[in-house]
Amino acid sequence: MSTPDPSLSDALKHGSPSLAGESWNELVDVLSMIMASLDPGSVLNGIAQAATKIMQAEASSVLALDKRREKLVFSAAAGPVGAELIGQEFDAKLGIAGRVIDRGVPEIVRDVATDPKFFKGIDQKSAFVTREMIAAPMIFRGEVIGVVEVINRVGGDFANTDLETLSLFAALAASALDNACVHQRLKIENEGLRTSSSLSKGGIIGQSEALHDVLLLCERVAKSTATVLLLGETGTGKELTARHIHDLSPRADKPFIGINCAALSETLLESELFGHEKGAFTGAVAKKLGRFELASGGSLFLDEIGDISAATQVKLLRVLQEKEFVRVGGTSTVACDVRVIAATNRDLKAAIADGEFREDLYYRLNVFPIHLPPLRQRREDISLLLQRFVDVSAKDLGVDVPTVSTEVVALLTSHSWPGNIRELQNVVERMVLMCDGGEILPMHVPREIVGEARELISSSMETGLRGYERAMIVQALTENGWNQTKAAKSLNISRDNLRYRVKKYQIEKPESEDGE
Repeated sequence: MSTPDPSLSDALKHGSPSLAGESWNELVDVLSMIMASLDPGSVLNGIAQAATKIMQAEASSVLALDKRREKLVFSAAAGPVGAELIGQEFDAKLGIAGRVIDRGVPEIVRDVATDPKFFKGIDQKSAFVTREMIAAPMIFRGEVIGVVEVINRVGGDFANTDLETLSLFAALAASALDNACVHQRLKIENEGLRTSSSLSKGGIIGQSEALHDVLLLCERVAKSTATVLLLGETGTGKELTARHIHDLSPRADKPFIGINCAALSETLLESELFGHEKGAFTGAVAKKLGRFELASGGSLFLDEIGDISAATQVKLLRVLQEKEFVRVGGTSTVACDVRVIAATNRDLKAAIADGEFREDLYYRLNVFPIHLPPLRQRREDISLLLQRFVDVSAKDLGVDVPTVSTEVVALLTSHSWPGNIRELQNVVERMVLMCDGGEILPMHVPREIVGEARELISSSMETGLRGYERAMIVQALTENGWNQTKAAKSLNISRDNLRYRVKKYQIEKPESEDGE
């Protein structure tokens, strides 16, 4: 990781004469939080939100400079139309921002309407009226990489001393953006070398607290024969979680068979589950073994269990109770030794109340329920999932592995992901195809994601911070071979402080790792 700009460090030590004590303390707290985060989307959005609040402005934005294309791209924005700006771009030579980029110094424009460099295109698109603006270049190691803009002070005008305050934000933005880029490159270069804290045996990727809790439950139930019910929204990784439980169980060397119960009609589903005898129905020209028989000794994953018919519910209940079934069209009983893992995105209790699901079957399935968190509650995992899906998609499509711009990571992190991990994977595949093996840029992100409102910073700051702090600690431990003394030194905290946080976040050293 890169080190912060010395000018920023000096400013943080000595304070700013343009801010009152209370405001300065608030600013330092916000800056410390932002600098501690490893998530580029939260870093950029945090800067925009903090700039707006501290400087008492109507809106603010962070624009990253894409030197290769000579474009300025809205990476983060706060204010009434902030969501509409994300992903928009314009020529880097245009507007007041272009002038700040060219000169490399901050400036205040008291009346933008009279400034010949003012670019009206953004206001025209967003229907927002810019009266005055204060802008500062984002400079990292002597190189301008973007601009921070703050617009329309509430109840007054910007003062000349505000330039110093905004310069702090600009320096922070530059350092944070560079850190994010370096972090992203390291992920690409170290493909396949993820530690067990980021990649489980079942291929589950993530290091968030929410996912950690799920994995602990999986480990606890895996050694037993208990039926598991996976609950959660569509696309949260239920089948992958079921495979993970199977891989950790004593049945790992036996078959793992899955079936989507909602994808088949009642007759076909019963045939797929229990098999059928020759002549059982039209088209049954030979005996067929069902999934229960094929999974003998192993695990059977029943996805969308809430959508099966009443008749199939009765037969499934018998299998769970008696460990036996009869093939469709048959008369003989077939014994089975199968561990059932079921999943649904439906509210089964509501379905019971509506008479659509048997209560006795529910209790047979709900022996050990596990709730899978939606992706919007695992935002600190998105960058890890993103890189994995980029690598996989590039290989599947036969193209070079592209890099991912910081702006894109910020956009994807801010999205609500109603389709969860499955939606993210589909979006990544599309972006990889669109970018032709180069760099994935905001122009390659689907429009519905670019235009969605970002509420992460304001609505879930505390939850996000815990995840980011935990991720930072895990990374430091991993990079230092799990030597806590070295890791604490790299984080610039005491060893006792690190130990407290390791215990607090229940961080455990993988068995395969060497170190303290």
